[in-house]
Amino acid sequence: MNKHARLAKPRAYDADYYGWSMDQAAAVRAGRFDLLDRENLAEEIESLGKSEKREIESRLVLVLLHLLKWQFQPEKRKGGWEVSIRVQRKDLNKLLGENPSLKRYPVEIQADSYVKAKLDAEKETGIAYEAFPDACPYTIEQVRDETFLPDAG
Repeated sequence: MNKHARLAKPRAYDADYYGWSMDQAAAVRAGRFDLLDRENLAEEIESLGKSEKREIESRLVLVLLHLLKWQFQPEKRKGGWEVSIRVQRKDLNKLLGENPSLKRYPVEIQADSYVKAKLDAEKETGIAYEAFPDACPYTIEQVRDETFLPDAG
């Protein structure tokens, strides 16, 4: 099938997602905006932004989890925990650098992310959920600071 034939009859979004996405890209490149499936295309673009937010949240929860483990289980500190903290921080900071409009997002989700980190910490450490502070003991600046590690609690 030649490129022009694909532009003449785009595939349906629900029938062949990959084919649909390739057809949409070809139509945009060719300036054939009349062939665009605007509603589905807009939803897909929005979905891309949401996936960035989910990735930021995931990294934030992991950093918080490892900071809690580091602080509340000093006798079990392992090099792997520090490496995990460093890697997750780098990934979090990279995502925020690539998405400047989401710079404040970690502050917005910090409380909820901390609850998730506490639940994971309880499961992984055996320390009761209530033993961890009610509010997140770390600022976003500390969470993102590649040199910060909390003292034993």
